[in-house]
This record gives sequence, C-alpha cells and structure tokens, in this order.
Amino acid sequence: MSSSERTVGRLVEVWRYPVKAMAGERLERAEISWQGIAGDRRWAFVQTSLARSNFPWLTIRDRSELVRFRSQLTEPDRPNDSDTVVHTPGGERFDVADPALAASLGADVRVIKQARGTFDSSPLSLVSAQSIAALADAVGRDLDVRRFRPNLFVETTGPDAAAFAEDGWIGSTLRIGPTLRVRVDRVNERCVVTTVDPDTAQRDHRVLKTLADRRENRIGVYASTVTPGPVVPGDEIVLEGPA
Repeated sequence: MSSSERTVGRLVEVWRYPVKAMAGERLERAEISWQGIAGDRRWAFVQTSLARSNFPWLTIRDRSELVRFRSQLTEPDRPNDSDTVVHTPGGERFDVADPALAASLGADVRVIKQARGTFDSSPLSLVSAQSIAALADAVGRDLDVRRFRPNLFVETTGPDAAAFAEDGWIGSTLRIGPTLRVRVDRVNERCVVTTVDPDTAQRDHRVLKTLADRRENRIGVYASTVTPGPVVPGDEIVLEGPA
C-alpha cells in the first residue's frame, strides 16, 4: 500500500437484484464488470402505457408489495448462462419471462431484458452500516439494509468509521479485494422506496421525512467500475489517494 492510500473499511455484504424492484439475493462472491455485478437488474417490468416516458418501470414506488417478490438466478455463479426465477409472496414460482407472472402484476405490464442492466443512475451503489445506524437512531427504529437496496454494504473503519463517511470518498477510487477498483461518483438521492419494510411491504414515511430533514434525501453513494474484478464479503476497502 502506498503512502497516499489508506484502508477505510471492509465489505460486509454483496447484493444482486436479478429483477429490478424485486427482492434480491445476497452473494458469497461476485464478479463485477464494467456493467456492475454480473446478472444485476437484467430484467425489469414495464408499464406499457408509460413505455414512451422517461420512467416506464413498475417499481416499489408504485407497488410496495414488489419487495416481497424474490428474484434469483438458478445458477448464481454463471449469470450469463443462468435462468431467472421469481418466488411470489404466495409461494408460487415463475420463470421471469412467464406471461402469467406479468399478468399477475397488472394487465398493462410486460417484462423486458436489458443486456447491460436497468439502472436508474449508476451500475453500483454502496452504503455503510454506520450511515444506516445513524439514520435508524434519528428515526427511532431499526432499519434493515434491504430498504436501501445496495450492491455493496460496507463497514467503515479507522478515521472513516463515522456515519456518512462515504460522502467524503466522492471523486476518489476505491480498491476492493485484490483487483476491483471503483470510482465513487456521487451521493445517492433517495425516494419513497426507503419507506417500505422489506418483509411486510408496509410503509413508514418517517424514514424519508428524516432523510429529507437531515440529509436532503441523501444516504449512500453511486459508483462505477474502473478495473473489473471479483469480490467477497470481508474484502478490505482501500481509498487510493486523497478524497
């Protein structure tokens, strides 16, 4: 490690969301390419009446119960060759492309596949345990990390072991594990998705109100790949150069 580098944390969890807006899968290992985590958000459900708009997707903003639909790859270690299945809250199992699944979500709904993923902003999102804990204290309740739908859930250490330390990494590059390098691009501005409990789909509007009052709706950061590579939970996170 050079004199301009410092360890700022470790990777705690890695998450992939094979279907946009549905519950994801926690990974023991992930390959991160120029398009983010292999297999992430490759499928999405579109509201046909909004197909020509800037945001045609069916999301948790519109249908909170989507958080209880669990998407997964049948071969998680081979995302390019894997099928994607969806488990419904009622216990049914569908191939993601089964017309019956789209029909169950609405008469105006169809599914699409995007080779490079269907991202609102950047292919990677990161948030720290300390930031979520600070928000939870302010709200007055425990907050599950799944509300914030990160790809990379981290724990900060040393001088950076403080809430919202990731804001200070914007403009810098992080090395995670042996080879992955990502550039931290900007803060993540949140929406009503954070109000939805990932287990019950019930909304608690105090979460977003607190974020708005104290953080201008911001928690976590977006990042993009500089050098692709594999990651596993426990990997050291190194900040390359000054933030």
